[in-house]
Amino acid sequence: MPKVTGLGHVGIFVSDLPRMVDFYSNFLGLEVTDRAADDRIAFLSADPVAEHHEFALARDGGRRTDAQQLSFTVASLADLRAFYSQIKERGFPIDHVVSHGNAFGCYFRDPEGNLVEVYWHTGKDWPQPYSEPIDLSLSEDQLLALLDAMPAFERGNT
Repeated sequence: MPKVTGLGHVGIFVSDLPRMVDFYSNFLGLEVTDRAADDRIAFLSADPVAEHHEFALARDGGRRTDAQQLSFTVASLADLRAFYSQIKERGFPIDHVVSHGNAFGCYFRDPEGNLVEVYWHTGKDWPQPYSEPIDLSLSEDQLLALLDAMPAFERGNT
């Protein structure tokens, strides 16, 4: 039986393509890899050498995407905290900021109201679902101490 080998890309409908391309490229840092001349679709990637596009934005033509959330990883806790500060500075509505045990995440709304998460993998194996509020304005040492204070978990012992 064949099976897929991974998720290739996700596309969403947007009303204001230039505004959303600006958000996902200039704020989140995705690279625009291609774009239709008539501005009906744009393709973006976090790593264009490895994947031409991981994300596509298409003019909606009256349709709406109802994605539960769009999640993007960051390389470090410092990067997550920097995003959190910029999200607050720019006034993007924050839904919640949590520890999932295996990740710390900040959930907020993009310019068209889609729920976006930026998250950092903690390196801790933790069963899901798990969600505890955290404060990303704490120091990196304080946040890592919260992570260290979590009890040990060994998969298979649940």
